[in-house]
Amino acid sequence: MPESQLRLRTRFLPALVGLLLLFQLLIPYRGWRILLVGLGGVWLLGYLWARSLACGLRLTREMRFGWAQVGDRLVERFTLANEGRVPALWTEVVDHSTLPDYQASRAASVNRKRLIRWHREAICTRRGLFTLGPTSLQTGDPFGLYAVTQHYPASLPLMVLPPIVPLPTIEVAPGGRAGEGRPRANTFERTVSAASVREYVSGDSVRWIHWPTSARRDSLFVRLFDSTPASDWWILLDMNRFVQAGEGQDSTEEHGVILAASLADRGLRSGQAVGLVAHGERLVWLPPRESEGHRWEILRSLALVSLGERPLTELLARAGPDLGRRASLVVITPAVDSEWVASLLPLLRRGVIPTVLLLDPVSFGGTGDAREIAAQLSDLEVAHHIITRDLLNLPEAQPGREGQWTWRVLGTGRAVPIRRPQQVTWKVLS
Repeated sequence: MPESQLRLRTRFLPALVGLLLLFQLLIPYRGWRILLVGLGGVWLLGYLWARSLACGLRLTREMRFGWAQVGDRLVERFTLANEGRVPALWTEVVDHSTLPDYQASRAASVNRKRLIRWHREAICTRRGLFTLGPTSLQTGDPFGLYAVTQHYPASLPLMVLPPIVPLPTIEVAPGGRAGEGRPRANTFERTVSAASVREYVSGDSVRWIHWPTSARRDSLFVRLFDSTPASDWWILLDMNRFVQAGEGQDSTEEHGVILAASLADRGLRSGQAVGLVAHGERLVWLPPRESEGHRWEILRSLALVSLGERPLTELLARAGPDLGRRASLVVITPAVDSEWVASLLPLLRRGVIPTVLLLDPVSFGGTGDAREIAAQLSDLEVAHHIITRDLLNLPEAQPGREGQWTWRVLGTGRAVPIRRPQQVTWKVLS
């Protein structure tokens, strides 16, 4: 039940009625009586009208999803019912949600014994944990004498996860190799014999597709190889605020989070155990595991991670003792100072196989030459990729899936919907 409040806007009319009553008692006059009856009647009618609205108006707020990704469409449904005996000539729904770039406030009128319903839509533009609600409803009598306020404290948390995009040009140097020696930069182990197949996931090479199985099962399958190295993936995300460049979504911070989320998703879907290390305002330390629940835990941590002041050198030193021999370490950073490169040497001697995703600060409007760091990594035979702002400007990074139609094209060329927005149940804020 909402918390209702009935408040007199002004004391002028009660004071005037009291003054007229005093005049009528001291100096009886027909004019005083007419004014007294007229103004008193308006006062009484306004009070009864406002009280009916306070008791009869009900607002219901519903949503479909408890989580979303950046780019997903958020849809809410509002229902305003008037069970009273008088119409609500004006009402104002005031939204107190914390979701950025989203405003569900609205003004409307509703007749007596009727209800109205409307929808609010928005695109989730920023990752993080937000709340939908609480909500306030404001109305009043037609004379403007009384203000009615209903407060609906119910709210619902909304987790907005970072988007996951395919990374066709980025490969992770595999650990767990047979034999000795470090891999050469940007050189990846070839395999010779296929042991089985699995379903195709975004990021798999087209060369691995097993066409006979794909044709037989009417879906893409890729080959699994006997000699494919299996090792844990450790994703280390640099969240040091002093090395970041750009603003908002066009920043190294957000692109680094997208890279980490996309790599973690690709690794887990391909059967790798993936871990995450980041240090913003708080330390994020998720050891490598293989499960769908672990995937959501990584995405949730990336949705909440924020910038801090821990340098990459300190993070590498802290993570080093926990990295197993021949583990694959993915370092995502925009730092262009050579100090952190020296921190890789102890890890290389221990057999850790690093891959560095170097975010080019110049393409994000910052300063520093990423090519110098790339040259140092090449001298150490460390696999590396320079990531520019344009690489992640893919259509997949913008729109999401929730709240939108999903279609499947049949062999005949006919497109049929396999997911409709209205198939998802509505959840009342509580």
